[in-house]
Amino acid sequence: MSEPSVLYDAQGPRARRRTLIGTVVALLLLAGLVFLAVRRLVDRGQFTMEKWGPLIDPDNEAFDAVWRLLREGVVNTLKAAAVAMVLSIVLGTVIAVARLSLGRVARIPLIGLVELFRGLPVVVLVYFGVRVIDDVGIDLSGWPGGQVFWGLVFGLTAYNMVVFAEVIRAGVASLPRGQREGALATGLTDGQTMRIVLLPQAFRVMLPAIISQLVVVLKDTSLVTFVANYDELLSQGDTIQRNLDNPIQTYFVVALIYIAINYTLGRLAQYIQKRQARSGRVSRPAAATAAKAAGPAQVGGGA
Repeated sequence: MSEPSVLYDAQGPRARRRTLIGTVVALLLLAGLVFLAVRRLVDRGQFTMEKWGPLIDPDNEAFDAVWRLLREGVVNTLKAAAVAMVLSIVLGTVIAVARLSLGRVARIPLIGLVELFRGLPVVVLVYFGVRVIDDVGIDLSGWPGGQVFWGLVFGLTAYNMVVFAEVIRAGVASLPRGQREGALATGLTDGQTMRIVLLPQAFRVMLPAIISQLVVVLKDTSLVTFVANYDELLSQGDTIQRNLDNPIQTYFVVALIYIAINYTLGRLAQYIQKRQARSGRVSRPAAATAAKAAGPAQVGGGA
């Protein structure tokens, strides 16, 4: 027998039959729409090798050039995303720790910073990083990657660091109070307690949210396409489709590449979680760690 659900009542025979009929009808309608769309594309010649050859046929004269551009786009996308991810996590952690450590009045500027950057669209911050910083005379062209690269990194970091700050702060706040109290009882300072006891657990607790935000960072690199000329993946795809006049095929391949990269990040998160679960660090409640931290103090008190 199946276990009862706490979210809804188990369906009876008639309800299951209606659900099955509704599912079949919906699938048939969806299949019909897909058939009509494919037939329309066939009628317009969207499945010919003239359109797909440069992307899938190694013998096509444009194949090598197309995939060279796509490889360059992937590399540039990953470089910008990687730098923005590292800076966002580091700066977000600093902001989260400062906000948790400062008093009510002292943390007001940080709260304002978080609300400001979190409330702005990412494309506005990317535009500011790419265009405005250059216009005010801050020259980053001599840095590795160039002005546009660092402008893109600035925009992505400015937005995502405050998101990571809130994620990490929520992770620390979700831990039992006994975690901090037990660590302080062993003689650790507030800074050591945060660095050694609270932050590692907060990162483990919020790992799914952190990985999800890393996926967002990678996808948001494409916003620079609408601001400046930077040869990331979407920009390279736009260059290819303008030269070959095959936007559907090119953007389909670009989308598959994005999906593959983001799927890899998701699988990495699942792998890390499983490793942690096997080691017992995630499957046990956080209170168990608090008991470990409080253990030496209790022994000392008894002595």
